Amino acid sequence: MKQLILTWKKNLALPEIVLLIANMGAVTDDEVIRKRLLIDGDGAGDDRRINLLLKSFTKWCNSPGTPEEGFTQYQRMLGTLAQCEFSMGKTLMVYDMNLREMENYEKIYSNIEQNITSAHEKIAECKKDIQRAKRIRKNRQEYDALAKVIQQHPDRHETLKQLEALDKELQQLSHIKENVDAKLELRKKQFHVLLTTIQELQQTLENDEKSDIEDASQESPAGNSE
Repeated sequence: MKQLILTWKKNLALPEIVLLIANMGAVTDDEVIRKRLLIDGDGAGDDRRINLLLKSFTKWCNSPGTPEEGFTQYQRMLGTLAQCEFSMGKTLMVYDMNLREMENYEKIYSNIEQNITSAHEKIAECKKDIQRAKRIRKNRQEYDALAKVIQQHPDRHETLKQLEALDKELQQLSHIKENVDAKLELRKKQFHVLLTTIQELQQTLENDEKSDIEDASQESPAGNSE
């Protein structure tokens, strides 16, 4: 309804608006209030002015008053329309200002995003530099430690002499081990022969003992018979 009135105000004079609404039929206060409640609730500010203007216009159209009273009411409606136009102009100015502010904020936001992206890139480069520096430092420390270890060891000629001496000692120990293994194997065989001999001797003794017992058993019946 507000947009419709504003459109009429731009294109038509007030008497033409009056005739147009009068031709549309009588509009009751309840219908106006009901439509405004359906559109934007109970209304406030400019909406309230428009509601009052519609009520006044409806009352003015249906009023049987004198021309002077009608003219006075007409001037009041013009004043209300002027207030609405002024408020609308102010609202448009605020809207334009908000649009400019939004554009400015978008530029600031874009600059901030670019700065953040640049900062992330710089941080990534700094991290790479730090990792590279740590790796170089670690390699230097390892090189220094390895150099100290190398300095603690004897030279190559001395090491070869020690290796030759150790090789000779290892060969001697190998011969000794072979001799010990041979003696151990011989002792195992001798021990096995000894165990076999003992077992055979024990078996022989057991057989002799059995024979003696059998002989004694055979002699005992003969003595009893005599």
